[in-house]
Amino acid sequence: MSSSLRTTLPTLLALLIGYALMQTGNTLQGTLLSVRGSLEGFSPAEVGAVGAAFWVGIVLGSLWAGHVIQQVGHTRTFAGLAAVAASAALLHLLVIDPLVWIVARALTGFCFAGLFVVVESWLNASAAPQTRGQILGLYGMTGLIAGIGGQMLLPASDPAGFRLFCLVAILISLALVPVALSRATAPTDAVGEVKINLRRLYRLSPFGVVAAILCGITTSSFFALGPVWAAARGADTVGIAIIMACGTLGGFVTTWPLGWLSDRMDRRHVIIGASAMASVILLALVNFVPSDIPLWLVCFYVVVFGGSVISTYSIVIAHVNDMVRPGEFVAAAGGLLILQGIGAAAGPVIAGMAMTAFGRIGLPYVIVAAQALMALWGIYRSLQRPSPASKESFVPEPAVPVGTELGAR
Repeated sequence: MSSSLRTTLPTLLALLIGYALMQTGNTLQGTLLSVRGSLEGFSPAEVGAVGAAFWVGIVLGSLWAGHVIQQVGHTRTFAGLAAVAASAALLHLLVIDPLVWIVARALTGFCFAGLFVVVESWLNASAAPQTRGQILGLYGMTGLIAGIGGQMLLPASDPAGFRLFCLVAILISLALVPVALSRATAPTDAVGEVKINLRRLYRLSPFGVVAAILCGITTSSFFALGPVWAAARGADTVGIAIIMACGTLGGFVTTWPLGWLSDRMDRRHVIIGASAMASVILLALVNFVPSDIPLWLVCFYVVVFGGSVISTYSIVIAHVNDMVRPGEFVAAAGGLLILQGIGAAAGPVIAGMAMTAFGRIGLPYVIVAAQALMALWGIYRSLQRPSPASKESFVPEPAVPVGTELGAR
């Protein structure tokens, strides 16, 4: 660790702790809603719609949050949105209805987008150019670790009861404490206006635009309906938690190796290989692996799958940044957020409808279709355009990327 990083990191430690707490609550809530929705008799399509609503809120909130931060500051924005997000978690418990859950989940996504904008813009504005990549790497790894922790909290109580919803609200509320009590000074001008041009972004990187949408379809479908799929295979609450955590664990293990590899070869080839691996592993799991295999073997498949797909979006962003000019990094990040959000909103709905029509195999086949399209599109684009001669350094992105100045590295 460099001396400049050792100097900067303590001032941002409270912010990273707050982020870890709210991300732990967020991942627990996502899995809990899928499990509880199934217990309440929601169809897979309805569970998918609840999951999709979160991403609709993420996109809308990320576009709105910068204005609020400029008006009232980082700390007040964080406090207000965290309070609303904690309240929304309890609303799911008070009213058991798919439509109410969809609205509440969209509100949660809206609030979390603002919370992520606060954290990312604060980190980005506080980091020196020589430490920004390391700090943002720590940020991405913190999100993945918190995601694993949130999944593993599911067996702490019965999903059919009220305690887990209360735990989600407590975790999100506790995220306020280190941020509110920190002596670190929030930046006064960390979020600016960004002009996003999706048509120009497509001209600069056709592969990146399509891949961002397909990444959204894949990851949101898995996290929204993976618990339903695991339950349909016979997993209990502990098994569901372990399976979902293994998906995130796979992403944690492979993010740096795949990023390192993408810095040294055509990033599209890395994405093609990862997409092909995800497709093969899912097809094998559906067609050749019996339902009564031990849990550890299912987890092995899910770890490989998660390692193939969760880190892909970070490589897509790095690929697009290779294509754009330095002054366009922020706009490119915002455009990719919108595209990924569109895919993430559509993915659970499509996968939920497929599961309603075809049973549990609907989810893996939707994901396989998305990954196969990504691989084929990558092969085609590789034949049309060579890899860029110069590259930006790879930086791992968090599980829920937000369009802020995070991209300006």
